[in-house]
Amino acid sequence: MNIPEQKPAFPYSAFPDGWYVAGFSSSLARGEVKRLTAHGQNWVLWRTESGRAFMSDAYCPHMGAHLGHGGKVRGEAIECPFHLFCFDGNGACVSTPYGTKVPPKAKLPMVPLEEKHGLLLAWFHSEGHAPHWQVPALDMTGWLPLATEEWVLETHPQETTENSVDLGHLPAVHGYRDVEILKPVEVHGPLLTTRYAVTRKGLPFITKDFRMEFTISVWGLGYSFVDVEVPAFRMKSRNFVLVSPIDGRHSYFRSAMTVSEDTDPKGLSPALAILPKALALRLVRAAAFRSYVADIKQDLDIWQTKRYVEPPALAVGDGPIGVYRRYCRQFYSELRPAAQSVAQAS
Repeated sequence: MNIPEQKPAFPYSAFPDGWYVAGFSSSLARGEVKRLTAHGQNWVLWRTESGRAFMSDAYCPHMGAHLGHGGKVRGEAIECPFHLFCFDGNGACVSTPYGTKVPPKAKLPMVPLEEKHGLLLAWFHSEGHAPHWQVPALDMTGWLPLATEEWVLETHPQETTENSVDLGHLPAVHGYRDVEILKPVEVHGPLLTTRYAVTRKGLPFITKDFRMEFTISVWGLGYSFVDVEVPAFRMKSRNFVLVSPIDGRHSYFRSAMTVSEDTDPKGLSPALAILPKALALRLVRAAAFRSYVADIKQDLDIWQTKRYVEPPALAVGDGPIGVYRRYCRQFYSELRPAAQSVAQAS
């Protein structure tokens, strides 16, 4: 008899605090209501007629109907399908079909949601505290629209984000070589940064090996981006790594990429020189994103089958794993000093 293999549980909370991507802006149209499971609960995303996006509890506080099953956007509010109660973006009940005073307890729980550079960013905190730090709003002027992909994985956000500092896996899994640290890892509150360079094999549209330089920006365990430069080809891309826990076992793993309009397509392939630059750039983005997704797929099985080892038996060459894990402690209420939790609440 084959007994299903049971993956060991992650030792810390399944739902660390921070900003997590609830979806891409392009996936939520005006007037649309979408269902979403995140951080172990059911929610709805909805965009008003004026274009503002909100995230709220999925269940109407009046009598519990699921707003994602038949709920509608009415102007700047969401309407419950059961009794037609309407709630605004603050969660306040603004109307009922009876023409009477709205019940004072009819308050729809809302999730802090910010829309930045094509992403719907939702704030989750285990103790219910309001956001005490922000993901920066990136200026995307001069960058192409995002190419996107997503998976549902059996993994935890801390595990996937650890790859950002795991230099040892770069040659072992991805075949990169000549790994060089350009800037040691630094931690500034919720931000972890580092820079390193690698050499990788040529791609279908690039015949020779080339050097890539990575600038890593990790903002919590759900949102990271990597600015990638290929000096030989004057190419710049920005790669997003967006991981959101679903139910305690699974996470959404979303990836996105954009390419700078300053990239010179001719440097990548002579064939691109005969095309209009706008078309050539889109082809470059498509090819680069395929390569990025191929790299991610090399990690998927490892993430879904590995166990978390604490403490790890680290060796010289692994990269700053210890620094990263100490950085992560701030996002778990059970690991934070009591004084820090009080400071965040004030």
